[in-house]
Amino acid sequence: MEKDKPTVDLSRKYVRLIERRADGFVEFEFAIGEPELYAEMLLPEEAYEAFCKANEVIHLGPREASAESEGSEWDWNLHQATHQRFR
Repeated sequence: MEKDKPTVDLSRKYVRLIERRADGFVEFEFAIGEPELYAEMLLPEEAYEAFCKANEVIHLGPREASAESEGSEWDWNLHQATHQRFR
């Protein structure tokens, strides 16, 4: 007997804004199906707006740091890596 496999709704696309940079680029996370599995992306402002419209994205609020991952050396993203030095 085959176990029920979880389904992922590939029609649901998510964007979480990270930063609108002074140089005109927008840093953001993009996910398909599950907001927890995302790619970090960087696009010019106009391309970002077109990307969101073309993909009919669901905009997510800012990411909150969880108490259990706070301080973990594995809890970081590319945005943080470009703005701070790691030990």
